[in-house]
Amino acid sequence: MSTSSPSPTPGFLVWRLANKWRVAVDRAMAPLGLTHAQYSLVASLHGMQRAGERPSQRQLADHTGLEALYVSKLARALESAGLIDRTRDPRDPRAVRLALTEQGEAVTRQAIEVVQELLQQLLEPLGGLDAARTRAFTAELTALLDAPLAPSVPNDESNRRTTP
Repeated sequence: MSTSSPSPTPGFLVWRLANKWRVAVDRAMAPLGLTHAQYSLVASLHGMQRAGERPSQRQLADHTGLEALYVSKLARALESAGLIDRTRDPRDPRAVRLALTEQGEAVTRQAIEVVQELLQQLLEPLGGLDAARTRAFTAELTALLDAPLAPSVPNDESNRRTTP
């Protein structure tokens, strides 16, 4: 960036960081046959199962922040790969429950180890995964993610400034 350019906005930096990390995780997951999005799904499912849950696709979508339709697409691909089981919920025929298969558990444990090593490397500038700066950074990101966004209404007259 040239010295005459304005400083990058926080939004631009978050976007750049997210892309950098996504590419790094995609590359790290490739040998395991996963994408970053698939990793996010199986790792989240792994954590939820360890907590005694067998989540629906909707619950997993809410947990990961991914669109429900995208979770459904990822789940079908992971089912085809033999990593998860998708079963209809007998109490709600519209809901599909997800669970890792034995093979899915093994791949997910391996993937989590790879990502933990990658995170250590990516967070080294802050002192590493367990550093105070990383905990503070995580708290700041959490605060931003927890803040609700007011829905924007295009062409809403009440949002327009008027000149006197």
